[in-house]
Amino acid sequence: MHFTTHIDGSTARITVHGDIDYDTLPALRAAAGGLPPSVTELVWDLEHARFMDVAGLHLLFEEKTPEYPLRKTTVTNLAPQPLRLLVLAAEVRPDLEFSRLFPDTPTALLDD
Repeated sequence: MHFTTHIDGSTARITVHGDIDYDTLPALRAAAGGLPPSVTELVWDLEHARFMDVAGLHLLFEEKTPEYPLRKTTVTNLAPQPLRLLVLAAEVRPDLEFSRLFPDTPTALLDD
């Protein structure tokens, strides 16, 4: 797994190339944690992440700490398997408001 980071103003886009699992989670956390304080929006581009296990849920929904400031977080370009995992998690934990992560995913896909 590797990733690229692109910062444009106050928005950072981290594009993941490969699986998101517990082996890759520390590097992805470090990438998000290492963003400058001026970044207020984080977009996880998962077009090239074809597999994500529960570690991806931890990445997207973990509690914010001083080293990981509160940022608007969204996900884009979800492959079928990561999307299905997020939909299943939304069924189990509706209080997490998963729909806020999906600015470009049709609501019908989330309601299946």
